[in-house]
Amino acid sequence: MTYSNPASAWSPAIPTTGITVYGCGPDEAVLFRKTAARIGVTPTTTAAAVSEANVDLASGNRCISVGHKTQVTNSTLLALSQAGVAYISTRSVGYNHIDVGYAQSVGISVENVAYSPDSVADYTLMLMLMAVRDAKSIIRRTDVHDYRLGDACGKELRDLTVGVVGTGRIGAAVMNRLRGFGCRVLAHDRRDMASPFHVPLDELLRQSDIVTLHTPLTADTHHLLNRQRIGRLKHGAFIINTGRGSLLDTAALVSALESGRLGGAALDVLEGEDGIFYVDRRDRPVESKLLLRLQELPNVLISPHTAYYTDHALRDIVESSIINCVHFESRSRRG
Repeated sequence: MTYSNPASAWSPAIPTTGITVYGCGPDEAVLFRKTAARIGVTPTTTAAAVSEANVDLASGNRCISVGHKTQVTNSTLLALSQAGVAYISTRSVGYNHIDVGYAQSVGISVENVAYSPDSVADYTLMLMLMAVRDAKSIIRRTDVHDYRLGDACGKELRDLTVGVVGTGRIGAAVMNRLRGFGCRVLAHDRRDMASPFHVPLDELLRQSDIVTLHTPLTADTHHLLNRQRIGRLKHGAFIINTGRGSLLDTAALVSALESGRLGGAALDVLEGEDGIFYVDRRDRPVESKLLLRLQELPNVLISPHTAYYTDHALRDIVESSIINCVHFESRSRRG
């Protein structure tokens, strides 16, 4: 699969602008300053997430960039509009942290970024391999100097059927990688029913040894894998989620894991991750009982929404964020 960086469409002839970048980590800030200077944009960066209290940081800039880690409230969107913001570029593929319809109603356009799908696709394959080889238990044992083999053999991907739910850029990149392992691949995507791998969702669930989720989170896909659908999975199947936490009914997943119905799960995203993921909670209690229970289980891998986080993807995200804003200003001036 060939990926073309959207920044390649930028031309010096496009008018320059300013951009306020909220929720900007230190690594992102360095890239924003470097990339903005090259393109001719003036960046204002802050580590704080956008809120009603700091909309003044966008003063003079019609464009802002926000991260995916914090929900943008409607009251904040209204305050941004009143401060003159007309465009939000979210540094994510998904929009589930922004009410796009409300933003449009107060005169703000919202757009996501394009970045290489390889970061998430690579990570997804890593989680699959770790799940079917019981990597969590192996690592835990060796950490305490127990070097015996486990009680059960691992599995090889070539002997398994993998069901890919969502065949957009990331799902397609996962499928491309799976071909190299020689496994059988099934796919489900209501927008791509012509694919030779496409099967109805219930059939994919019944036949797959591993189900991996890559569909956008919408009202229609919330709890796409609910208690009923999880019950249709093969006995001993694995669930991988690097999409969005709410694609999966976490309480139903815990029940299926505790009963032994599922072989395991590997989750890079989780319902209720806001305020937990991306925060150092070593000295503070974690209130999510479901997260704590999942972490206790020997056949569940949890990582903090980090699949996208590579140097290559971060460069793409920053550059795309700036180009989005520049193109918005250019369209506005022409219109």
